[in-house]
Amino acid sequence: MFNAEKPSLEELPSSAQLLKSTIIAAVSAIVILVTVVLPAEYGIDPTGVGRVIGLAEMGEIKMQLAEEAEADRLLEAESNDQSSLLDGFFSLFVGAAHAQEVDLWRDEITFTLAPGDSAEWKLVMSEGQTAEYRMIVEGGRVNFDLHGHGSGQSITYERGRGSAGAEGTIVAGFDGEHGWFWRNRDSSELTVTVQVRGEYAEFIDAG
Repeated sequence: MFNAEKPSLEELPSSAQLLKSTIIAAVSAIVILVTVVLPAEYGIDPTGVGRVIGLAEMGEIKMQLAEEAEADRLLEAESNDQSSLLDGFFSLFVGAAHAQEVDLWRDEITFTLAPGDSAEWKLVMSEGQTAEYRMIVEGGRVNFDLHGHGSGQSITYERGRGSAGAEGTIVAGFDGEHGWFWRNRDSSELTVTVQVRGEYAEFIDAG
């Protein structure tokens, strides 16, 4: 097996030579930093060499692009903040409008009907009084009969079969109870919500 001969002490560099090599390397690094790296990366050219060889212009372009990118980022952040603020105001406005709409309804009832179940709610009204209503059906379709009775009289205003909802106006033809009878003919449970407002004494469960 070949064994390399160890160098003699005379062949090894002296401390002075090592120090000289270190100083040369450090100076070279500083020169490269000042004449190449700083002009090319940051547009800083203290010696003027970078501009002569075109590196300073490259660095200035890089810095300009970086500044533009930062300006775009700040603009986008500001735009997002404004958008969030507008969204907040819009949500607040919509929420207030919805709350106002809910407040406009004098009474509201919600009930659930299993298959085959029925319910009946009536408005107690005097002849000539007017009431508005909105019926919302969720989870299925319902049959209903909108009618009135009282003072020895009866009247049918509207009938619905397989209804998903309705809205309209009731004008009482006589003193008495005017309202709805519902029955769930579907095979699944459903929910009915009724909102009413207008001229009536009370909204009662007549079922």
